[in-house]
Amino acid sequence: MATATQSSWHVFSRVCASIFGSYAFTWGFTALGASSLIVIGAEFHEASSLTSMLGFLLFLWTFCWAFIAASITRVWVVLAGGGAAMTLAGWWISRLVA
Repeated sequence: MATATQSSWHVFSRVCASIFGSYAFTWGFTALGASSLIVIGAEFHEASSLTSMLGFLLFLWTFCWAFIAASITRVWVVLAGGGAAMTLAGWWISRLVA
């Protein structure tokens, strides 16, 4: 049975991706989801509560996925890039409404 050795930098990067990348991805999801729900007519507090509850589950899933994914580069691109894109889209939608 072969054992895979991981450098300390690789482990550190994966831990940072799981914590900070998942947070950024969840933040983007919450911003985009709440803004989108408000645009289609939901109340602010209902939209915020719904996306926050779903965001909790999403954070848990992305946190675990960051450790089981094969490529750390893919993890960073999906979590940080997706989080930034969703945050920007949520901000843009909120500017259209205001």
